[in-house]
Amino acid sequence: MADVPPPDRPDGPSHEPSSISDEELESFLREAAEGGGAPAPKEPSARARMVAARLREQEQPTPWRGPQPAPKPRRRWGAVVGVVALAAVAVIALRPSLVTDYLPGGEAKATASPAPLPAETARPSGAPGDTGGSEQATRDAPFRGSPALRWAEGADAIELPEAKAVAGMSRADAELALRRTKEFLVAANLDPDVIAGGRPDEALDLLDPEAQKDLLPDQRRGLREPSREHDPVGLFSRFDPDEVRLAGDVVKVRGRMSLAGGKPGEIKVHADYTFVYPLVRADGGDHVERTIVRREITTLLLDPDRWYATPGKLAIHEYKVNTFNTACAVYDGYLHPVFPEDRERATGPSVDPYDRSGELRDTQGEECGTVTRT
Repeated sequence: MADVPPPDRPDGPSHEPSSISDEELESFLREAAEGGGAPAPKEPSARARMVAARLREQEQPTPWRGPQPAPKPRRRWGAVVGVVALAAVAVIALRPSLVTDYLPGGEAKATASPAPLPAETARPSGAPGDTGGSEQATRDAPFRGSPALRWAEGADAIELPEAKAVAGMSRADAELALRRTKEFLVAANLDPDVIAGGRPDEALDLLDPEAQKDLLPDQRRGLREPSREHDPVGLFSRFDPDEVRLAGDVVKVRGRMSLAGGKPGEIKVHADYTFVYPLVRADGGDHVERTIVRREITTLLLDPDRWYATPGKLAIHEYKVNTFNTACAVYDGYLHPVFPEDRERATGPSVDPYDRSGELRDTQGEECGTVTRT
């Protein structure tokens, strides 16, 4: 956690025959979907075994990286590892669509666009439910199988709360603080040039050089010479353009923003957002991997009559980040999505990167673990 208060002024597939008919399996699946208690058939059909085999082939453990003991905490988790393979009938009982999507008429159901989620206004009570995580993302459908499929896109997903006068400052000041915070989030996480490895100059220009003497020099140093102590991914979402590029032009976003007053002349804006980036290798190929970044940031808009501050500029009171499906122990200023051929054996705990119900995770050491899905 980087907590930097501003200074105040001095004054202030199997093909063998099945003993279970398709009609029996269909009846079982229908009863399972409706919550019935019918016992499972003794043997799944060939289609069921084919689906389960494909699921097992896709399950590979991969790493996550815990936070570094640096002034600006950041945590990374590696690529997705599937839940332990279950018997075919058990898997299908939980998700009948694994079979029904392959029956006549099922494909259209599988590809239908789900209804978008309403805006997030408070901390969720739990992680999103199963959203077909075994369904493979493609260039044309890069969010298939992800909860982010129902999330809003890009800057439009960052909605501003109602402004009000706080801490002796006007409603217009609060509106400015909210707007500047959104501008920073967009410039730092959604600017296509920044995502493609460019310098986040627009975001840096929103920060106050007067209120925080070290922040801007530290960030510029990290962009020039990234290291574990000065890694710009703490604030900016950047990928190596020689390695990967976005699959399409959409980044999914979900989160919320709130306004509060601090000390007199100090407006605080707290933002908690998760960004989902679908990526493909820069040298070609159709395989899509998603990197997920959750950020919490608290910005300050200060009254220059009471604080050493530049009018209209933001100070950063605190920021934290968790990153998921990115290589462990790499401090080169970029996030590195992990593709199947690059996956490592993971030893740490599993994490759901879409679970926004709790605080950002704060672990110790350099452990690598797994994420349950991307």
